[in-house]
Amino acid sequence: EIKREIKILQNLYGGPNIIKLLDVVRDDDSKTPSLIFEYVNNTDFRVLYPTLSDYDIRYYIFELLKALDFSHSRGIMHRDVKPHNIMIDHEKRQLRLIDWGLAEFYHPRMEYNVRVASRCYKGPELLVDLLDYDYSLDLWSLGCMFAAMIFRVDPFFHGQDNYQQLVKITKVLGTEDFHRYLEKYGLRLDPQLEMLVGRHRKKPWEKFVDSGNRHLVSPEAIDFLDKLLRYDHQERLTAKEAMAHPYFGPVRSSESTRENVQ
Repeated sequence: EIKREIKILQNLYGGPNIIKLLDVVRDDDSKTPSLIFEYVNNTDFRVLYPTLSDYDIRYYIFELLKALDFSHSRGIMHRDVKPHNIMIDHEKRQLRLIDWGLAEFYHPRMEYNVRVASRCYKGPELLVDLLDYDYSLDLWSLGCMFAAMIFRVDPFFHGQDNYQQLVKITKVLGTEDFHRYLEKYGLRLDPQLEMLVGRHRKKPWEKFVDSGNRHLVSPEAIDFLDKLLRYDHQERLTAKEAMAHPYFGPVRSSESTRENVQ
């Protein structure tokens, strides 16, 4: 397992916003390898996220997308995107995607383990045992993080177990699209889960807006979120497509201004 993580980190070395593996040292007695990483002066997300402005959220999500786009272009899925694995040094405005322990090389049509990602960030594909998932899993997890940031509800989908996690998702995205998704991929639900899921209408994203989060939610933010949190992984934006979304217009324009100044 650790060999795979080292190989992946070596493949990604120097990529934008990817934590740098500096060295691997082995304990002489136990032969246990220790990984030495660059240091990031991280602020706990539970402290940092509630203080972020609309622009900050756009900026950091864009920085995270750079890391995912690079990783995916190298054939690697992270499979554990969540706030705990994103280090932010807010003073330096520097973000690093860490913990590549669940990451895997992607091969088309290959079947993968669904026991990856942390419950609140698991895509529907993992919860209904669709085994030939791909990079788009990371975009679902990013969508969950993004929803939590703009709506100030952390975590956004909060199930007590995997069954409940799916129920929480269907209560927002609705059961009509869910059944269409199952049918498309020829998936059958466990009868007990079928009963738990029941029937729910799709809940409009606007319903999550209140006086405490209104300053973080814009039509572009909702459009972006809606294009990430799709049952069908094939419908989600890729990391590259996500970076081109109008939501990041202000970030892209300040980036090009900075480059011109330099």
